[in-house]
Amino acid sequence: MRELLTIGAFARAARLSPKALRLYDDLGLLLPAAVDGDSGYRFYGPEQLERARLIAWLRRLGMPLTRIRHVCDLPAEAAAEEIAGYWEQFLAETAARGRLATFLVDYLRGRGSAVDDSATMLGVRYVARSESGLVRTSNEDTAYAGPRLLAVADGVRGEAGDLASATAVEALKPLEALAMPAEDLLGALADAVDDADAEIGTIAAASSDGEAVTTLTALLWSGSHLALVHIGDTRAYRLRDGELSQITHDHTFVQSLIDEGRLTPDEAASHPQRSLLVRALTGAGGTHPDLSLHQAAAGDRYLLCSDGLSAVVSAASLQKVLTEEDGPQQALDGLIAQAYAAGAPDNIACVVADVVQLDAADAARDVHSR
Repeated sequence: MRELLTIGAFARAARLSPKALRLYDDLGLLLPAAVDGDSGYRFYGPEQLERARLIAWLRRLGMPLTRIRHVCDLPAEAAAEEIAGYWEQFLAETAARGRLATFLVDYLRGRGSAVDDSATMLGVRYVARSESGLVRTSNEDTAYAGPRLLAVADGVRGEAGDLASATAVEALKPLEALAMPAEDLLGALADAVDDADAEIGTIAAASSDGEAVTTLTALLWSGSHLALVHIGDTRAYRLRDGELSQITHDHTFVQSLIDEGRLTPDEAASHPQRSLLVRALTGAGGTHPDLSLHQAAAGDRYLLCSDGLSAVVSAASLQKVLTEEDGPQQALDGLIAQAYAAGAPDNIACVVADVVQLDAADAARDVHSR
């Protein structure tokens, strides 16, 4: 008969508490080798120590118990990949929280507080369009522009990709009707994205492959301020004083390699996994999009687009079109023409919006024109 360890001896060897071992038994994460039928006392085999120690290490990483159970049931190499993916996601979410914390600290200390919007009368003129790529038989991209909301979403190809992208944008539209100060914009966007992710989960459950995935990039206006929410590889750009700036950061595998210095942007453009997302709306919960607050200025031009545009048209070409074309419609037409000239291998969602100074009469009517 093999030698078994008491729960106390096993706990000391594994550096876990008996209470934790009982919890892991209840969850089916680490079952005892034997249980005394009279006393209910648990006994463990020495060969279970490796799994117990792995559980302890993963708990120190902060990994949820449900994910730990999945990792522990994988072969060693697959488990290593899963842990690496978890840690990469953790670092990305920590960075996003850090940016939000910095904003909140600055806001509360008066360095990022809202100005009197009554003295800054700004409006926005906008246009949106979604077009199918030349080799695509379906279009999962959604583009929307309204008086206070600009949004693009790129659904991942599949049965429910188009529904996922449309749902993500629809969840934000009610925010246009809500009057709110600038300091409330980020919270309102975060709540709306959570609602969208929950609805996407319902869509995924009803699809034959169990998946519904989309990116989302959106701007919500309040006076001279705009709040940005972003997850995935759709992008937002700002043209100000002739200089084009990308104000979002791609949540892709290749971008993470660029951030780590393991890949150059030129190498990333031809990488076989350049479209692999590390963050997106999947309906699984726990989504942490990037959130940031920006100050708008008259003369700014904003571009939101899917990778059907940004992946085939260079930043220099984007800047040239956005700088040279007079109105949003002409700029959008020029950008989509550039994508088609480059072969348009993917669908294209695009929003162009100009920030304009309003006179008192326009401001009184709350003018936001197309």
